[in-house]
Amino acid sequence: MPVPIPRQRAIPAVESGQAPAAPKDAPSTEAPRKEATVDNNATTQLSLLVIEDDPRGSTVLPELLDSSGKPIRVRTARNLTEAERLLTDDVHCILLDLALPAPGRSDDDDELAVLRHVLELAPRHAVLALTASGDAERGAEAVRVGAQDYLFRDELDGRLLSRAIRYAVERKRSDTAERRLAEGRVRAQENRRLERGLLPTPLLEGSSLRFAARYRPGRSRALLGGDFYDVVRTPDGTVHAMIGDVCGHGPDEAALGVELRIAWRALTLAGLCGDELLGTLQEVLEHERSDDEIFATLCTVDIAPDGRRAGLCLAGHPSPLVARPGRPARLLPYDNNGPALGLLPGARWPRMQVELGAEWSLMLYTDGLIEGRVGEGGERLGQDGMVAMIRRQLSEGLRGEALLRAAVNEVRSLNGGELADDVAVLLLDREG
Repeated sequence: MPVPIPRQRAIPAVESGQAPAAPKDAPSTEAPRKEATVDNNATTQLSLLVIEDDPRGSTVLPELLDSSGKPIRVRTARNLTEAERLLTDDVHCILLDLALPAPGRSDDDDELAVLRHVLELAPRHAVLALTASGDAERGAEAVRVGAQDYLFRDELDGRLLSRAIRYAVERKRSDTAERRLAEGRVRAQENRRLERGLLPTPLLEGSSLRFAARYRPGRSRALLGGDFYDVVRTPDGTVHAMIGDVCGHGPDEAALGVELRIAWRALTLAGLCGDELLGTLQEVLEHERSDDEIFATLCTVDIAPDGRRAGLCLAGHPSPLVARPGRPARLLPYDNNGPALGLLPGARWPRMQVELGAEWSLMLYTDGLIEGRVGEGGERLGQDGMVAMIRRQLSEGLRGEALLRAAVNEVRSLNGGELADDVAVLLLDREG
């Protein structure tokens, strides 16, 4: 059956102003791959594959031109088997005769079986459906199934066919970009839900202590970094708090931080503390880390049931800050600081006993809070700068969440922008 030159049934929605044109640089959340689309800024020549039962007897197609005036290349296929062989990545659009039989399908009631087969065969290609004059209902159904447009077989107009091809390719390109963007949003939402579920929920039921925390990962668009923290209350009334930092900033370090936090909680609830607890955590780290050079710093505090004293263990981690009424905030002793986890096999971590008093605030933090730069020079805030900052903010009446928020915001401001490292800060308060 000869294929005349069809004339487009109507001006495309893009040209008529009823639909937006595809953006030139639509964002993609997947790795780049070769697509059957056209770039307005590229020199790639458009290519059309005509699938019709007897193209050798077809009317010779006049010259079809793209938007820059270059000829559109035309390939022809007698059937879908031949079309599959000719359907290479440099084909941008398919002109499909809906009267063709679909191979392997015996359902005579499905008038669009051949179209469904082509869409399965070429999901990334633009498709123009070719149907008989007056069969607009079938053409409209073809668009609903997945074709970009439909054309009448006996309406001849090479110029409008050229335009239909160009717009079909652009519509397919826009649809693909929108689909990828939607898929990227779904993946991002799933990742955020997963990361949010991995953040700790403090177990402080029955304790009079107040808890606050701030967490800011260094990775862009992430909720979770290599810093980790947790707080639990054991049945004897002791409140155990922990904060740590896995070296590095990637997803592997974040995953390892989660593993160490979960292990710490399980071991703490099982009754371990001090050197025995840290030694077991070091074994966990050694088994789970991806590289022998990966290590983690850690600070653990166990606060007695009466809330007036605590045990402190440091594994290469900055010492906590304590603030009491009428006294300037200061760092807890750190002379017996042990090595970071994963550095020295068989290491020991002494547990220091510290007096807290009747009323106090105890702040645990990671080095992201103290390693931000101050001004335009290379000087860093450091522990002394952080202590001075917290003293001033306490004197201004800041407490709890407001204190932590102000501290993190000021450190970021001093740094001149976002901090490169993860930041975790937690605060425990006891009122006399």
